[in-house]
Amino acid sequence: MIRDVSNLIISKNLSIVETLKKLNETAKKVLFVVEDNTLVGTVTDGDIRRHILRTGKIEGKVEEFYNPNPVFIYKNELENKEKIEKIFLAKKVEVIPVVDKNLYLKGYIEWSDILSEDYFIGYERIEENIPIVIMAGGKGKRMEPFTNVLPKPLIPIGEKTIVEYVIDSFKKFGLKKYILIVNYKGKMIEAYFNSLDKDYNIEFVYERDFLGTAGGLKLVSNIIRENNFIVSNCDVILKCNYKEIFDFHKKNNSIFTSLTLIRHFKIPYGVVETDSGGKIKSIIEKPEYTFQINAGVYILNRKIFEFIDDNFYLDMPTLMQKVIKNNQKVLGYPVKESDYIDVGQLEEYKRWFKRLEI
Repeated sequence: MIRDVSNLIISKNLSIVETLKKLNETAKKVLFVVEDNTLVGTVTDGDIRRHILRTGKIEGKVEEFYNPNPVFIYKNELENKEKIEKIFLAKKVEVIPVVDKNLYLKGYIEWSDILSEDYFIGYERIEENIPIVIMAGGKGKRMEPFTNVLPKPLIPIGEKTIVEYVIDSFKKFGLKKYILIVNYKGKMIEAYFNSLDKDYNIEFVYERDFLGTAGGLKLVSNIIRENNFIVSNCDVILKCNYKEIFDFHKKNNSIFTSLTLIRHFKIPYGVVETDSGGKIKSIIEKPEYTFQINAGVYILNRKIFEFIDDNFYLDMPTLMQKVIKNNQKVLGYPVKESDYIDVGQLEEYKRWFKRLEI
């Protein structure tokens, strides 16, 4: 049952950027901080997120934010499944490191080794039935020639469509109320969902004109009665804890919370800086940068409708800027790159096809 831990070990001196890279490479949510083979702590994507939210920076080292009091079990306790189950449920962790009597790290176990999927996800459910608005009205030009025949939300991956995967990513948190804003081939989308046996409610709202990634939200202002709701692009899937994100949004009284993707870029060339006369001032060989970029999923307060005009084209970045200029609270909530799937362009669709099918 014990799993190999060699690729999950890090030191206190590792940078945030390198730690994020390792989390993305391993596709795990935890790394183990080790000194002289001894477990001294853990780092999760949540630890990094809290550090970024606290400091506003993507700089720093593991020693600044790791958890020095990790949950662990001794190797001789592996047969006590009842105890391990209680630890998983009480501590709400996905991975538990295994150590010997000297705290030497020997491996780890995952929640799936002990619990069923439904059992694990159960305590992450969102009690409020938050509406999910899915922006599904675009022409999907990045997915041509597929979208010459099908609207982008209905492009298949295995036995499901793209938009069904989006819905599934919210459904596992107990959310059952969905509103699709449609335009291009909207009747086809509605007919498809009408043919399904569904365990959730879905409503269709039609744009007369293409209103962008935010303009169509005004159409649902009389439908949504709840104080807060989620908006998602129809081609973005995030493997994240929406319960935690929603709680963050409410606790901070945010009007606009944007999920951001921490993405690392390496430029494969020397970057040259010149002055006005063409003289080269400096050159940086193959620089690397880390940014937070917009992920295409948002939690909004219904006050947002005050900033959207009727039947007016508006995209999300412009709406965000408008809200900021009016001194309203706009927050970013970072997620790591390996938790993000964008199937809205052809190359990414091909890249993630097998991953989504699994």
